[in-house]
Amino acid sequence: MVTRYFGTAVKRTEDLRLTTGHGRYTDDVGTGPDGEHALEVAYLRSPHAHARILDIDVTDALDVEGVVAIYTHEDLEGAAGEPLPVLIPHPGLHAARTGYALAKDTVRHVGESIVMVVAENRYLAEDAVNRIRVDYEFLAPVVGIEASRAAASTVHDDVPDNVAAHLVQERGDARAAVAGAPHTLEYDLSIERSASMPLEGKAVHAKWDADDASLRVYSSTQASTSVRAAIAAKLGLALGKVEVIAPDVGGGFGVKIVHPWPEEITVPMAAMRLGRPVKWTEDRREHFISAAHERGQEHHVRVGFDDEGRILGLDVTFWHDNGAYTPYGIICPIVTSTQLLGPYKPANYRVEFSSVYTNTVIVTPYRGAGRPQGVFVMERTMDRIAQYLGRDRTQVRSANFILPDEFPYDQGLIFQDGRPLIYDSGNYPDQLTMLKEMIGWDEFPALQQQARASGRLLGIGLGCYVEGTGPGPYEGAHVNVQTDGSVEVAIGLTSQGQGHQTVFAQIVADELGVDFDKIRVVTGDTRRFGYAVGTFASRAAVMSGSAVALAARKTKAKALRVAADVLECNPDDLEIESGLISMKGNPSTSIPLGQVAVLSNPLRYAFDEAAKAATQFAKPADPDKPPVAEGEEPGLEGKDYYSPPRSTFASGMHAAIVEIDADTSEIAIRKYCVVHDCGNLINPMIVEGQVHGGVAQGVGGALYEVMAYDESGQLQNASFMDFLMPYVTEVPRLELGHQMTPSPLNPLGIKGAGEAGVIPVAATIASAVEDAVGLRIDAMPLNPSKLFELRATATALTTNQVREGLTP
Repeated sequence: MVTRYFGTAVKRTEDLRLTTGHGRYTDDVGTGPDGEHALEVAYLRSPHAHARILDIDVTDALDVEGVVAIYTHEDLEGAAGEPLPVLIPHPGLHAARTGYALAKDTVRHVGESIVMVVAENRYLAEDAVNRIRVDYEFLAPVVGIEASRAAASTVHDDVPDNVAAHLVQERGDARAAVAGAPHTLEYDLSIERSASMPLEGKAVHAKWDADDASLRVYSSTQASTSVRAAIAAKLGLALGKVEVIAPDVGGGFGVKIVHPWPEEITVPMAAMRLGRPVKWTEDRREHFISAAHERGQEHHVRVGFDDEGRILGLDVTFWHDNGAYTPYGIICPIVTSTQLLGPYKPANYRVEFSSVYTNTVIVTPYRGAGRPQGVFVMERTMDRIAQYLGRDRTQVRSANFILPDEFPYDQGLIFQDGRPLIYDSGNYPDQLTMLKEMIGWDEFPALQQQARASGRLLGIGLGCYVEGTGPGPYEGAHVNVQTDGSVEVAIGLTSQGQGHQTVFAQIVADELGVDFDKIRVVTGDTRRFGYAVGTFASRAAVMSGSAVALAARKTKAKALRVAADVLECNPDDLEIESGLISMKGNPSTSIPLGQVAVLSNPLRYAFDEAAKAATQFAKPADPDKPPVAEGEEPGLEGKDYYSPPRSTFASGMHAAIVEIDADTSEIAIRKYCVVHDCGNLINPMIVEGQVHGGVAQGVGGALYEVMAYDESGQLQNASFMDFLMPYVTEVPRLELGHQMTPSPLNPLGIKGAGEAGVIPVAATIASAVEDAVGLRIDAMPLNPSKLFELRATATALTTNQVREGLTP
């Protein structure tokens, strides 16, 4: 009986090592009794949000014993001293601006690096940093979208309106449709700035080999191959002379996509100049004030609809806070503008956004990457329409769903990958039916009335989403069968806890016909696989999974050809099971896969025991036959790349029941249900883990997490003592339902799942809280203090109306 691994809950192979403290992170490189001592780095970072640098005095710092070198922007040579790259240009990004590895003339947010100190250890480097004196000319800071739009002050002198990008996309004539609709609504919505908080911050370790002029860099990154390319370009090295390895990475969630970070240039530069290993590990405050944030947007919505709640026209204008620079382009607002549509088909849609500069930390994708904002807008719109018409919220959604027989469905827009926004597959009505049954939607009104009779405030809400996953341009994989029958698999993607070593081994096991425990997967090491794009946008399973499958199929085809030559049969007559190639229907005629790997070496002489065993299958050399068949390469291995025609589109729906404390406005989630569709499941247990983790981050974004800047650009909660996050006690137990509509766009029929859990949480909780208290929820996150103020304001207004003789 053939064992199938694809679609089964295989236990993660990496967990034992990681959970028992045997992981190896960037900060661990070069440590231990046999490790070569690395110099350590500390940075002087700007204490001001906006200022010109007039003078830097490092005299006192040079007196600190153990200081090896101090660098400012003047010490950066060639391309290293030029602005950092814009990674994803776009025609709408008309005023792209990026910073420098070390600030040149002006600092534009608190935390921007100005001076680099290299010392024998971090403590000495920090001591030296504290002795550096910088003279500043203070400039007016621009903090928040409202201040940026007012443009009383500018972040960049040559961008007078603070607008980095402006883009309009439209299908049909939305404004005319809204104006002519039987019913219209108009309102404002907003989501505040937040950020991912991986347990491991950024980290870089670099070692220069002067003998062969090569550089090895370890980085806690989500894009090792891209970091390699950036380092080579910025430091004037041949690409082949740079190796970048992402060892174990303690979380990424998007913040480690950006490349290069300033430290990924300056740390290798110092290693090259000093001829010694150099390392830097980010501390928690550095992460808060110098990494990346996301989420901050403000939306103005106009919608027109009919008596059934069908949207006839939707016109959305929004402003996106991109922080001080735009290294990652405008991916986040583009995703917001397109994914806002969700599983619906408004007859006419217009979206216009402006991405604006502020004197705050840069904004780059954070798990969900613009989708939570868009889903919040659309789901609040659905609830507003339902309330206006007096209809059930699920009825209004159903009236607007794309139906199963309408796929593929073209939304008439351009997605983040530059391809048409075409949904490949889905069944949204069935998802809603599943969700309603799981949460008890139809039975809830009676439960709510009972609770209110006893003084309890219960509410129910839901949120629907569609998530574009697996964007290109490509990913590749290399599958290599060893002479002992084991299989080495290398991919260019990095891994930050997603279970890549497990799921990709499952794919190879099935495709190649080998046992799961015989497969080893290596990720994020440019020595093993040099060209890749990166781990982000829920693309690993779709992109690398497809590439792994194609590479395994290529390897299998070669194995069957070689075995057929040995067994003197047709390759079509052979099969592979548990690493043994045999005749179909006649397993006694067989050859182990490892011995085929030996025979794939054209020299065919024994270097090891497996090779000796394979000599029984070797035929005498034919002088008229080349040792390697035409079109073949030596070795039993296969390499292939996968490039998709466009993104796949996963989807899902969440529902929650919340209880509001009548006195304190404390918000408790009593029940939480999820239905999701990510196509065929490689490993259901890992997918469920991804959803659970996403919901936990979604709860944080909905109820707790916010970056609290004051008017001078100082981050007031830049520590875990002040930045609120949910504990396990605040994350509800999930009821999870799977739906599978396979994608027709890739060989495995899969869609991404990494970000699904986080996307609709804010919208779902807002819907439930609104149902519980009867007040409009227009902004997130919503903590008890804000909700208490909303309720107090509403009570005061009602009291005044009563006093004035008006009916509330």
